[in-house]
Amino acid sequence: MAQLEQFTTPADQVDSVLRRMRALGDGWPEGDGIAVFHGVYLTVTQEVVRRIAGGHFTDARAAATLDVRFAERYLAALDAVADDRRPPACWRPLFQYRRHPGVRPLQFALAGINAHIGHDLALAVVDTCHDLGCEPEALEDEFDRVGDLLVLLEERIREDVMPGPDLLQIADPLTHLMGAWSLDRARDGAWSAARALWALRNFPDLAEEFAQRLDAAVGLVGRMLLTPLPT
Repeated sequence: MAQLEQFTTPADQVDSVLRRMRALGDGWPEGDGIAVFHGVYLTVTQEVVRRIAGGHFTDARAAATLDVRFAERYLAALDAVADDRRPPACWRPLFQYRRHPGVRPLQFALAGINAHIGHDLALAVVDTCHDLGCEPEALEDEFDRVGDLLVLLEERIREDVMPGPDLLQIADPLTHLMGAWSLDRARDGAWSAARALWALRNFPDLAEEFAQRLDAAVGLVGRMLLTPLPT
């Protein structure tokens, strides 16, 4: 990962990422699976900037560093695809199915959240620990507060892309997909994975193998979330 740019305040770090995300959001057609996820993630990033600037976090520098490293993982996946390189396995299903007519907007959103939280968040914690020279436990409060903001992402999805109650019936396969994935469980898994990766930091071969298996497992879940469904 590239070294963090030097900004005047922690909020400036996140604001730099925010400006790039806003620019990227203008380049995709409506209904594109990446655009669906990007829109809701942009909303959360904007809220992070607002809360860091407003003193919501006890350690603003740690919160900003974690949020920037978190966003960089997603932006790196976008860069890989733009450069005709393979993105991490967790992101591949979303890029492969992004224009599939049988995949609904809610599925795209869930698959993006699954990749970003299940894989990227764990690695972002480790990146942040290296940047700040601290143990994961020192970031737990910031992790929890950023995690609380991710709940806003889920709520935004429910407001913007979830079908109305007349369409989302109990027999609809989409109902079952929604119940098969949990944001809270993904957050818990990301924290456990981050701690395991940090514990393996002096064993690079094992750490790399663990990270690759995490990536593959999250990608498998994403592929199932993107199963084309009948309308």
